[in-house]
Amino acid sequence: MCNEIRSFQKDALRVRVYATRAEMGAAAAADGAALLRELLSQQSTVRCVFAAAPSQNEFLQALCAAPGIDWSRVTAFHMDEYIGLDAAAPQGFGNFLKERIFGRVPFAAVHYLAGGAADIEAECARYTALLNEAPIDIVFMGIGENGHIAFNDPPVADLNDPCTVKRVALDETCRSQQVHDGCFAALDDVPTHALTLTVPALAGARHQLCIVPAPTKAQAVRDTLEGPVSEACPASVLRKCADSVLYLDADSAGLLTEG
Repeated sequence: MCNEIRSFQKDALRVRVYATRAEMGAAAAADGAALLRELLSQQSTVRCVFAAAPSQNEFLQALCAAPGIDWSRVTAFHMDEYIGLDAAAPQGFGNFLKERIFGRVPFAAVHYLAGGAADIEAECARYTALLNEAPIDIVFMGIGENGHIAFNDPPVADLNDPCTVKRVALDETCRSQQVHDGCFAALDDVPTHALTLTVPALAGARHQLCIVPAPTKAQAVRDTLEGPVSEACPASVLRKCADSVLYLDADSAGLLTEG
């Protein structure tokens, strides 16, 4: 049983706070599985975008174990990828997701974003075309320490971006988070650039489930919910999405003064 401490709403964004990280992940997975089953009962296929980060581990593990999902009718994408990382590197987001979900359930198709492509602009165009073949139904996502969603760090985020996929420079807070998360040993090991789905590409999906545990995310969560909706905290755009839910644990909700 998931111990929900409290729930409230900020603008259009529903917020649910759980006692522990494990309960938060389990609750988000239960809701995500129910949404997948509901959509699959109404349409022939479902298209989902997944975030790759340690913050998603509990959620992804529980989602893989959820019963009654016809994964053979689900197409999967991921939302960002480092540029220039070795194709076999475990830090690659495609590799992370392959280990935790893409290789564990029988998707209809998995579309990998190729950060090692020789022509990055052509790769952006290729992935954009795949994403735009049909609407995206669900984005399963997190929030970075600097308030980013995907790799839309505050210096490069654009709430009205005309692009669907673009090349970005990563700011130091974002790169340092990868070290804090244990993904890289040192800052110099973290790539400086990446490919990312843009803010409108994520916000334009029909549903967003955003899973954000840990005390390191507490300030970003507060900025998301209590600051202005702006590029200074790209995740704040969730407050304007038609159907979005933010899942927190007690640590990530620790600095909230509202709700």
